[in-house]
Amino acid sequence: MMGPFQVSREQVLEHSRSMRSFPRIIAEILATIDDPDGSVKTLALCIEHDPIITARVLSAANRASERGRRESGLLDIYAATSLIGMSRVREIALISTLNGFVDVNDQNLRARRLWQHCVSVGVCSQELALNITSAVCTDTALVAGLLHDIGQFWFHSFDAAAYQACWSEARRSAIPIEELERAHFGADHSSVGAWLAQDWELPAEICAAIQGHHVPGCANLSPLVDLVHVAEVLSNALNLSGGDENRVRFLSSASCERLGLVWDASAQALFGRIEARSQQANQFFCGPGAQD
Repeated sequence: MMGPFQVSREQVLEHSRSMRSFPRIIAEILATIDDPDGSVKTLALCIEHDPIITARVLSAANRASERGRRESGLLDIYAATSLIGMSRVREIALISTLNGFVDVNDQNLRARRLWQHCVSVGVCSQELALNITSAVCTDTALVAGLLHDIGQFWFHSFDAAAYQACWSEARRSAIPIEELERAHFGADHSSVGAWLAQDWELPAEICAAIQGHHVPGCANLSPLVDLVHVAEVLSNALNLSGGDENRVRFLSSASCERLGLVWDASAQALFGRIEARSQQANQFFCGPGAQD
C-alpha cells in the first residue's frame, strides 16, 4: 500500500532547486579525463580557487614527499599534481567537492554514516575497475560510487522524519529500504538519484549505474552498472563504513561473470587494498576536522 507521498520526477527536480546547487566542477574534472595533453593545466584551473581542495591536494603531496624523503613544503598545485599524479588529484577534488555538496555534519549522524558509505563504495568501485576484464575509467567509477545513493540525501532533505521512519522499519524488519521507499514515497532512491543525475547532465553511464545499482539488468549497456552493484555489496560485506544497516541481501552472479570477477583466494589482496583505502579516505575526508 502506498504512503502519503507520490513523488514524481518533476517534484524531485523542483525540490532539488531548494538544495545546494550541484557543483559544476564535477563535470569539469570529468572532462579532464579525456584530455591527456592539457589535463594538468585544466585540472589545476578547476581546483586552485577552492581553498579546501587545494589544501587537501597539497597535504597529500607533502605526505608523499615526506615518505619519499624529498624536500617537503610544496605550495604549488602543479608541482603537487606532478608528484602524486592526476588520478589522485582528481580523487581528492571529486570527493572533497561532493563532501561539501551533501553538507554532512556531526549533528546528522545518519547522513554522515551514509556519506561514509558512499565514499567506501566510490573507493571500492575504483579498485574493482582496476581488476575487471571490462574497460571502465577509474575516475568515472569513483563518481558513480560516490553518487549511487544520492537519492537518499534527497529523501532526507524532502522529509527527514518520514525517511528516518523508513530506515527504522528497515532495521527492524527484513524489508529492503528501496521497497519501503516505494511504499511510502512512490519511488525509490535509485530512481530519484538517476533523475537528479540526468538533470545535472552527468554521463549516461553514471545515471544508469545510479538507477541500476540494486538490481542490475541482464543486458545493460555499461559495465559500470554491474561494477557499482558489486562495489556496494562488497562494501557492505566488508562493513567498510561501520554502519549497523550494512546488509548483504543479493549479489548478482551475472554481474560478477560479466565483469570477470572470481572470488577465490587471490581476492583477499583486493579486499585488503579496498579496506585500507576506504579507511584512509574516510579519515581524510570524513574524520574530525575534515570540513575545516
